[in-house]
Amino acid sequence: MSSTTLPLKRRAPVRPARVLLHVFLAGTALAWLAPLLWAIFSALRPYSETSTKGYVSWPDKLSFENFTNAFQQSDMLHYFGNTLVIAVPAVLLTLFLSSCVAFYVSRFDFRLNLALLLVFTAGNLLPQQVIVTPLYRLYLLTDLPGITASGKLYDSALGLVLIHVAFQSGFCAFVLSNYMRSLPHELTEAALVDGASVWRLYWQITLPLCKPAMAALATLLSIWIYNDFFWALVLISTGENMPITSALNNLSGQYFTDPNLVAAGSLLTAIPTLVVYFALQRQFVSGLTLGSNKG
Repeated sequence: MSSTTLPLKRRAPVRPARVLLHVFLAGTALAWLAPLLWAIFSALRPYSETSTKGYVSWPDKLSFENFTNAFQQSDMLHYFGNTLVIAVPAVLLTLFLSSCVAFYVSRFDFRLNLALLLVFTAGNLLPQQVIVTPLYRLYLLTDLPGITASGKLYDSALGLVLIHVAFQSGFCAFVLSNYMRSLPHELTEAALVDGASVWRLYWQITLPLCKPAMAALATLLSIWIYNDFFWALVLISTGENMPITSALNNLSGQYFTDPNLVAAGSLLTAIPTLVVYFALQRQFVSGLTLGSNKG
């Protein structure tokens, strides 16, 4: 019997540039995660220990007591409910309205389609602080008796939903219109020949093909709207009606604030955004890479 030996493959030499790249990426990742890791470390330590030994010290005791106290003292469950009432309708309405605009400007040819898309996109270029005063007065003058608890658009969840829809629709319409343009027109042309209506073209043919882009936008919108504090601070006056970002204010006292407790509360408020991201991670990544392999 004769045995044959396969030639061993020589490993390519490690280039210094590749080593420097990995060192840079590892350092960047560590620098990005350092504040989060420090917040977790501080939240697990009692304030009495850090006030005596300092934060840069070896811990004697690690516990979840700060997390329990932060959840109870801030009434976080109530504010989670307020945020859901605002975020869920805002995300759904934004995706629906922006997809309608994107479908119209991308699948139908008319003279003002580009101008219409620019009008929606231009809303994202306007700084929010510029329109605070007129928008505040408009909300105060808009009466909604029997619709909101305050009787006005001001100090209501509906007001926050509308402002988020108005500010986020431009970006979503721009992204979805670019994606819908990449879809073959033969699909809609064949459906039109078969007698499909415009609504059926949108709802049953075009929209199902946009699921990756819709999932990516839904993830971004959920995080942006959930983390909003500016509009809640301006357009909500009743503390019980404010979203989760305002729950951290309940952990700050008039004369004393426990930073370890605030760190624990901040970490608790970040959990829903992590859940949304990991639930839609595959669709989010595929949505961000759409069109990357097209020439």
